[in-house]
Amino acid sequence: MNRSKPLTIGFILLVIFSTMACALVSRIPGITTRRQPQGRVEVTPAPRQEVVSGLDNPEVIAAYEGALERVYALVNPSVVNIQVLVPQTLEFNPFFPEDPDLPPDHPDLEATPEAPEFFGQGDGSGFVWDQDGHIVTNYHVVEDAQNIQVTFYDGSIYTAELVGSDRDSDLAVIRVDAPRDLLQPVVMGDSSQVRVGQLAIAIGNPFGLNGTMTVGVISALNRSLPVGLIAGGYQIPDVIQTDAPINPGNSGGVLVNIEGQVIGITTAIRSTNQANAGIGFAVPSNIVLRVVPSLIESGRYAHPWLGISGTTLTPSLARAMDLPSGQRGALVIEVIEGSPSEEAGVRGSNREAEVDGFLTPIGGDVIIAIDDQPVNGMDDIIAYLSRSTEVGQTVTLTVLRNGRETTIDVTLQARPSER
Repeated sequence: MNRSKPLTIGFILLVIFSTMACALVSRIPGITTRRQPQGRVEVTPAPRQEVVSGLDNPEVIAAYEGALERVYALVNPSVVNIQVLVPQTLEFNPFFPEDPDLPPDHPDLEATPEAPEFFGQGDGSGFVWDQDGHIVTNYHVVEDAQNIQVTFYDGSIYTAELVGSDRDSDLAVIRVDAPRDLLQPVVMGDSSQVRVGQLAIAIGNPFGLNGTMTVGVISALNRSLPVGLIAGGYQIPDVIQTDAPINPGNSGGVLVNIEGQVIGITTAIRSTNQANAGIGFAVPSNIVLRVVPSLIESGRYAHPWLGISGTTLTPSLARAMDLPSGQRGALVIEVIEGSPSEEAGVRGSNREAEVDGFLTPIGGDVIIAIDDQPVNGMDDIIAYLSRSTEVGQTVTLTVLRNGRETTIDVTLQARPSER
């Protein structure tokens, strides 16, 4: 067998690879190369140079620390600790168990005492909104509170009254009668300008420890947070996710940027042990800016409402409805009776099919745009209604119905408060 040709090719490839390797080595920083006779290459490491990073630079560290110190000095006087007393229900257990053999008129069955009335104490945070004494916090911090005490950064304590609350955005406003020089309002920022990777600074009262500051980054944007943390209900859109440590007691406190501007209200954490696990959530400042003035003026906020429930269209759902698997949108599953969508003629699912092994509603309208803004899923609809609409406004839905595109005008109503 003649092997001369393959050996020649192999030799040529070896020369090529050797040449490439020399070229690559010669481009590595800190390495110099020199070709010797017979093609040998001598590699000489350059003298070692110290690499100075930001953490090794005292000036960088000092600037970073100084920025955090300025933020704390600016914001902390605006953050308050909130303590509440909430009625508790105790199910009274008699000293003796019920005896099914006792006659109905036995005296022991008539001697069950009433459960004693008592209160539980809760802690949270809040921040000064204006010099009229309005303080913003989370709805769940003051929900059902019988007594609200506010402690300022200097230790002074005032009794507060509830001004207004909105469960669906988890926001509430309370008011104290305090000296104006003690009431130092925060500076609100624009949460639409927040970007992943930016510094995030939380100031609040975790575990009742007043004036605690923690630092992290914005770790994600545009999360949806179930109202009351219960799935299946309304969602708070555009929620900011951060790894700045947040713990019980931080609720109602501030999440600020490096300029000290409030970009969100620290509201919830995701954890297996009810303590910081690096995933915290803040209601964005732009929702706060929409809701709080209404709470101060009228005690409530009217959320624009379409009156539908649905789900994000998946490739499997799309195929079950004879749509292209790449079709994006929100499938309408149910249209609420008496809702704006029912009045406008939006259609919900009318049949079921097996999708990914589960019996799933299909056949409803698929919303692909709202006011010409693309809709990739239900979260897009919720966010648009929150950001850009108000009660009484008419929006145009672009939908796919039986595979054909059509438009539907819907006049928004106020979301029902009872459900």
